[in-house]
Amino acid sequence: MKHASPEALAELSALLEQLRALPGLIERKPGIFYRGSTAFLHFHEDPAGLFADAKVNGAGFARWPVDTAAQQQSLLRAVRLSMTRKASGTPQK
Repeated sequence: MKHASPEALAELSALLEQLRALPGLIERKPGIFYRGSTAFLHFHEDPAGLFADAKVNGAGFARWPVDTAAQQQSLLRAVRLSMTRKASGTPQK
């Protein structure tokens, strides 16, 4: 699965704008976000669609489909929850 192309990222522009607005996330390259010095979220494309890999559980990357608005909102909720947990010091599962 290859990293998302500029054309694929353009399809996710609304989601990317919401991610860019979250405090603590830094977009080092288009569509590649870090928390501090740690890779946190990036996007892929393949014939099955667009996907995000995100470290929302505090461990390894989990894959999220992001083709639909509902899928994108699900990812965004998980990212926000993950960031809230880390910021408050709540242990992650």
